[in-house]
Amino acid sequence: MEDAAEPQSRAKNQAGAGPREKPKLLQVLGPGLITGASDDDPSGIATYSQAGAQFGFGLSWVMLFSWPLMCAIQEIAARIGRVTGRGIAGNLRKHYPNPIVYSIVALLVVANVINIGADLGAMGASLKLLIGGNQLFYVAAFGLITVVLEVFSSYARYVAILKWLTLSLFAYVGVTFVVHMPWLEVARSVAIPQITFSPAYMTVVVAILGTTISPYLFFWQAEEEVEEVKEREDAKPLERAPEQAEAEFGRIRLDTYIGMGVSNAVALFIILTTAATLHVHGVTDIQTSSQAAEALRPIAGPFAFAVFAIGIIGTGLLALPVLAGSAAYALGEAFGWHVGLARKPHRAKAFYATIAVATGLGVLLNYSPIDPIKALFWSAVINGVVAVPVMALMMHLSSQKAAMGDFQLGRGLRTVGWLATAVMAAAAVGLFATWGK
Repeated sequence: MEDAAEPQSRAKNQAGAGPREKPKLLQVLGPGLITGASDDDPSGIATYSQAGAQFGFGLSWVMLFSWPLMCAIQEIAARIGRVTGRGIAGNLRKHYPNPIVYSIVALLVVANVINIGADLGAMGASLKLLIGGNQLFYVAAFGLITVVLEVFSSYARYVAILKWLTLSLFAYVGVTFVVHMPWLEVARSVAIPQITFSPAYMTVVVAILGTTISPYLFFWQAEEEVEEVKEREDAKPLERAPEQAEAEFGRIRLDTYIGMGVSNAVALFIILTTAATLHVHGVTDIQTSSQAAEALRPIAGPFAFAVFAIGIIGTGLLALPVLAGSAAYALGEAFGWHVGLARKPHRAKAFYATIAVATGLGVLLNYSPIDPIKALFWSAVINGVVAVPVMALMMHLSSQKAAMGDFQLGRGLRTVGWLATAVMAAAAVGLFATWGK
């Protein structure tokens, strides 16, 4: 996936005003790390737990296989934002017919609201398991906390909070080493996929891919690159400051590869933990992340249960603002609103109102007869299917001079990006081909 820097940008960079101080790793990590970590939200944990409980180690290979594909498509999303100074929806609105843009944004918003509701429900259930109390009260409290922080915190402070919350992911790494793990069998399962073309297997594969390579992640990372441009005094969209390209593309690549690597490694550990405990003991039907945590208690002990449950809350606090924020960014750019977490609330009223409404609807799902948990797994499948046209449009957009100027994708990144799109399309076709058999 290594692209050579564009000759024009390299020449301009070399002609710049002296060498810049090399940034430290913690300064480099930002949009990519947060995006990757938010991918392991309570809903994702439920999907990975279901994969491990139902199929044991049999689906662990998907996490290794999907990592380069995930890296490529997220790097492309980040490049679109950094080059143009607009997010995915803003670029789609500029270059494609409105019906296409509105259809994609509508599906994204609906899927995100369902996801928010399921994540809040899992967080409330996990806290109830840990300390008792009223689950619905916890759901409302988590929703309120998320909205207040996202709306009223400064962008720099909020990003710092999200970075610290990524540490909650390591709870799942710890749980893996508490339970007995047959590492030779794990290595064999990762290295030698055992693929079964059954409806159940294909459905879970598409759900994993839909959770791992999900449209809201594309929209979020592109927009966070736009926010970085607004926040840093020396930064401009690369179409206006091509001399910054080499350094910025290097930062994006490192940030994205590490962020997606952390995301997929944690997902793998969740699959391994549930496979070595729940699947081995015949617990094969897990619908929620909190249900997975509760099932672990009699099998793996109270410590593993507590760590798993705490991790659900931490990852939920990280994912909720990303889900609500990506919906607000997409809707705002589609309709030409002022958008951005760096803006004051009174300067982007519709944008922040969308964040509050999306989160509020997620809360209300838990108070309604509608079961967001039952809708959740299928929202992951829908995400896997919807991702295909979104990725195809991103690939077309990022290869066009009209959109990217001199920063069209190089051959390596373009190849892997189209491969990721083809894999998602093939998984969706496989799902429908085996449907009802």
